[in-house]
Amino acid sequence: MITIKEYVMPKNIDKAYEYLISKKNSMIFGGGAFIRMGSKNIALGIDLSKANLRYINEQDNEIEIGAMATFGDIERSEILKRFSGGILSIAIKDIVGIQLRNIVTLGGTVYSRYGFSDLITALLALDAKVKLYKGGVRTLEEFLENGSKSKDILEKVIISKTDGFSVFKSMRNSKGDYAILNLAISKVDGKYRIAIGARPQRAIISSQAMDFLNKNQINDKAIEKASNILASETVFGSNPRGSSKYRHEISKVLFKRAIEEVMANEN
Repeated sequence: MITIKEYVMPKNIDKAYEYLISKKNSMIFGGGAFIRMGSKNIALGIDLSKANLRYINEQDNEIEIGAMATFGDIERSEILKRFSGGILSIAIKDIVGIQLRNIVTLGGTVYSRYGFSDLITALLALDAKVKLYKGGVRTLEEFLENGSKSKDILEKVIISKTDGFSVFKSMRNSKGDYAILNLAISKVDGKYRIAIGARPQRAIISSQAMDFLNKNQINDKAIEKASNILASETVFGSNPRGSSKYRHEISKVLFKRAIEEVMANEN
């Protein structure tokens, strides 16, 4: 059961941060979808829905997604549908159901660094950055690895606009279920970037497989070799959705499907 002693709805991020550091047991609320699943005693709940953080803006060289943008916003955004093969919209479309996607927020998911997240894997393949209120701009990769050293608020995610193409793949027991494994590949300026998540640990970059692809001519033999490198360098775990061995094998299948789709887009 969730108990909240005090609940506030600040009208800007400056005030939200003041509230956040004012009490030890304070908590930021995004969509609140996953907070409801636990049991917590919260001294101060800080609702960001009035803090002007719900937006998807296209700049000359970047796309900015505010922390309070919902998965539904991202799924339906014409800006994101046009960008890099629509990878972000595609990554989100099979997550549970429309009702949940209209509640869950970008900020809540990314700041929490959920291991099961499809969106984080897609963002990681795009080499996205996060903007923290106090921590400033950091790469998503670094943030996933180290988190925030002190209380902070995720303000937005920043994606550089490129002419590249990206693909997202996942394996699920059924449509709407959480992924057993997910994988994303982007190709920008002739360079591949590979992310793999729902291992079930946090998403990571497959650096060795990526390095191999970027140094070799891509053919069937190279794809087979790269898939084995990816599976070997990735640490997989087991949970009720699948074993580590199953994920190891599935990773090679998802990789091959994704890289073939990227290559087909070039023809």
